[in-house]
Amino acid sequence: MDWDKLRIFHAVADAGSLTHAGDALQLSQSAVSRQIRGLEQSLNATLFHRHARGLILTEQGELLFDATRAMLKRLDTATARIRDSEEEVFGELRVTTTTGFGTLWLAPRLSQLYKKYPDLKIDLMLEERVLDLPMREADVAIRMKEPSQADLIRKRLMSVHMVLAANADYIAEYGMPQQLIDLRDHRLISQNPNSAQVGAAAMLVSELIANDIPSILTVNNYFGVLQGVLHNLGIGVLPDYLLHDFPNLARVLPEVESIEVPVFLAYPEELRHSKRIAAFRDFVQDEIFTYRKTMKEQAVT
Repeated sequence: MDWDKLRIFHAVADAGSLTHAGDALQLSQSAVSRQIRGLEQSLNATLFHRHARGLILTEQGELLFDATRAMLKRLDTATARIRDSEEEVFGELRVTTTTGFGTLWLAPRLSQLYKKYPDLKIDLMLEERVLDLPMREADVAIRMKEPSQADLIRKRLMSVHMVLAANADYIAEYGMPQQLIDLRDHRLISQNPNSAQVGAAAMLVSELIANDIPSILTVNNYFGVLQGVLHNLGIGVLPDYLLHDFPNLARVLPEVESIEVPVFLAYPEELRHSKRIAAFRDFVQDEIFTYRKTMKEQAVT
């Protein structure tokens, strides 16, 4: 089968338009259309339903699109392994993690990685959905539970607890709660327990809400919760690592925390020798070592 035709078919299926695919491939619409017709003739199958709003894949087209998508992912893997030299780290690295960890812990630290490897291009994909690493939806993942997919190399990085925290200015104005019942005099800021998040966090929020707290603000991610706390809206349920990164945050009711949330780094077995993966893994481990060292020093003082 003609690879050029398959490449053009994949671009059209992905874009849903001959024009947009042609723009991406730097081909005219008529040239793209001829290639698609030629492919349909060679397969004796109709690959697209054509209508005024664009193109929709037929059942046969869906089967072929699944195949070309898998082929391109395998090709990306081979290209990445070939381009990883012995001494240089460059090119694209697709990193996925949760919105909270990505925005609040990882992104603020990436400058250290870029200082060492300025030619890296990081594609940071922040979402609660678990991307399929073996199918190369991403190159490396940081997840809040041990990955269950096969053919992955995984390493436990750290543990996180969800805790109660408030801005020091808020505490100075409204006072520090001494027991759970005192939370009724404050506004609780948290993720909605029904939103996508780790189970430990949802359980803690559900337990706190059960104390009949009259004023509650829920946000669908921890960045929003943090902003509410920093602007003195109330007491927030936040990851404990933020107490290190935001010195003006004060922990409230230290005995109240979620169960342990493990943090794992994972990547496909086939990328074991990737220099980009190794650079990112070492960077994350160094940052966690620095974080742990600082927390121990603060605990002593």
